[in-house]
Amino acid sequence: MAQPALSGWPAPASGSQPLPPSTTELEAACDSSPGTEADPNWRHRQRMQKRQQRQRQRLSGMRDDKGLIIVHTGQGKGKTTAAFGMIFRALGQGLSVGVVQFIKGAWDPGEAKLLRKLAEHPELGLGKIAFYAMGEGFTWETQDRERDIAHAQAAWEKGRELFTSGEFQLVLLDEINVALKLGYLSPDRVLAGLAEKPERVQLILTGRGAPAALIDRADLVTEMTLVKHPFRDQGIKAQIGIEF
Repeated sequence: MAQPALSGWPAPASGSQPLPPSTTELEAACDSSPGTEADPNWRHRQRMQKRQQRQRQRLSGMRDDKGLIIVHTGQGKGKTTAAFGMIFRALGQGLSVGVVQFIKGAWDPGEAKLLRKLAEHPELGLGKIAFYAMGEGFTWETQDRERDIAHAQAAWEKGRELFTSGEFQLVLLDEINVALKLGYLSPDRVLAGLAEKPERVQLILTGRGAPAALIDRADLVTEMTLVKHPFRDQGIKAQIGIEF
């Protein structure tokens, strides 16, 4: 009578005698008990332990107390959205935050509404909140370059006041890069102001078209890449909760 095939091993061809598996093959097929090299979880744990050791060695020589200059630029959506994510994260940690919006101001976005509501509830134990919307909207709406320049320069002075005051751990200058790109502000003036920033203050500058000098000065730069956008590709207008 034919011998039954071992589980996991192919049956021999009809009429032939099965060859017994070698010791190595049996070990590889059967020895998967925990703590052995054949156990996938054991191998994974060994790799992760080595990776953990390397990461700890890498972190041991680093510092965590530098105030960064952060730039969000590029053609894609999400620059302001990501910046406000950090604003709300900082608030959750009890830090004080300041926001100055350079171009926006003609409408009332959700982030402004939420910050105002949070500021009305000191019992929440949040940090100090300052919010200034100092623009009047898109340039094709304002149609007054001199007025736009005056607003941008006033917004810069307010922003500089916030990040040099020592009262705020995180300050957002929203769409300042657009003001720089349009020539409403001098890059040299902004770079000189950044030199006044206290060491531990975190500063975020958003908007497309960030000048090369600002990118060089920054500690962290993210460029949002436009892949698809419903306004351009589908004719979908800005929607509540998504764009404002």
